Amino acid sequence: MTGHNGWRRASESASLSDVHSSVPVRGRRFLKRMLSFLGPGYLVAVGYMDPGNWATSLAGGSAFGYTLLSVALISNIMAILLQALALRLGIASGRDLAQACRDAFPAWASVPLWILAEAAIVATDLAEVIGTAIGLNLLFGIPLEIGVVITAMDVFLILWLQGKGFRYLEAVVIALTLVIAVSFAIQMAYAQPVLGDVLRGFIPQTEILKSPSMLYLALGILGATVMPHNLYLHSAVVQTRQIGPSRREKLEAIRMGTIDSTIALMFALFINASILILAASVFYTSGQREVAEIQEAHALLAPALGTPLAATLFAVALLASGLNSTVTATLAGQIVMEGFINLRMRAWVRRLLTRGLAIIPAAVVTMLYGESGTARLLVFSQVVLSLQLPFAIVPLVMFTASRAKMNGLEAPRWLTVVCWIIAAMVVSLNIKLLWDVATGATVI
Repeated sequence: MTGHNGWRRASESASLSDVHSSVPVRGRRFLKRMLSFLGPGYLVAVGYMDPGNWATSLAGGSAFGYTLLSVALISNIMAILLQALALRLGIASGRDLAQACRDAFPAWASVPLWILAEAAIVATDLAEVIGTAIGLNLLFGIPLEIGVVITAMDVFLILWLQGKGFRYLEAVVIALTLVIAVSFAIQMAYAQPVLGDVLRGFIPQTEILKSPSMLYLALGILGATVMPHNLYLHSAVVQTRQIGPSRREKLEAIRMGTIDSTIALMFALFINASILILAASVFYTSGQREVAEIQEAHALLAPALGTPLAATLFAVALLASGLNSTVTATLAGQIVMEGFINLRMRAWVRRLLTRGLAIIPAAVVTMLYGESGTARLLVFSQVVLSLQLPFAIVPLVMFTASRAKMNGLEAPRWLTVVCWIIAAMVVSLNIKLLWDVATGATVI
């Protein structure tokens, strides 16, 4: 039985209640109002350039050259469309995706969705733990095992930033993103990839589906790009703006938010593509086809490009990426836990709990296998995200297609159809991967 504008039950509390509607929307001119909405898109874009992306892009570029650039491009287009739905859900319904699942589904459906969402948070956190630890190791020589433990301390950085105000948190994220972009722009200038080869890499190739090893990495890139926790995150952080109750004000917020996220995600595509292009132009073309470890790539960059600056910038960008991703995982963890089960706990307790779940497997792998095991664990974590993705996409498309649930601001029909096609593609590719694993064609 439904009620409450198409929902089974009314929403119990505002999403991210401590910062909900805390950012004023000022000015009458388009540019000034657009600046008020600038920020949530970059928080989301951070997830598309986290250490997990580094591992999959490095492995894909060194093993298959520029071929998987097409996967990065298609994944980014998928991300833009799905994130547009996520922010529309938050603005139109007043619910984030986790709250929407709890309010729309019975417990037998919402509880498994919550468990899967938490698994995605842990997989995301796992990539950040390893990536940040590697960054600390490369820049300061801190052993990986110690670096993994140190990453638990970033909880205090996040709490301090949140205490300053949400705009301060967004400003730090944007600043770190610029550091990553500048670092890769300089490395690309040194690498000097062949433009024609790069452009051909953006054209999809059927061999991706025919090769199990290529498909495995392609799904890793997909999982590292269209990240399920970002759909929960975006539907919540967009509600930090002071959006009026009228239809006109909500439509404006949806339009501004979509512009913000589209620009931010194109920025993320540049960084993701840069990592893959760097690996292809430096390693693949020189016959080094198995450079999957971030540490190995760092060691080979300086001699390959003829300058130690390239390796230093690589490490700086990696550390900035790990720190940035920490912010989004913290917020996503809060959104998922509070949204699905309305369980509220102190921020530092929740953060240490989720980070602890990621630290344990990371610490075990680094102690047992050292550097050689981190790349496989990073890529595997991104494939886990790809397998979880349909369980976030399907409810999102369902909700945003409903006129009742969206208070008359449902998604355009074309967008709903395209996103259903995306969901079907992701499910099909995941089934193909599971079949390859079951038959031994792919070894995880």
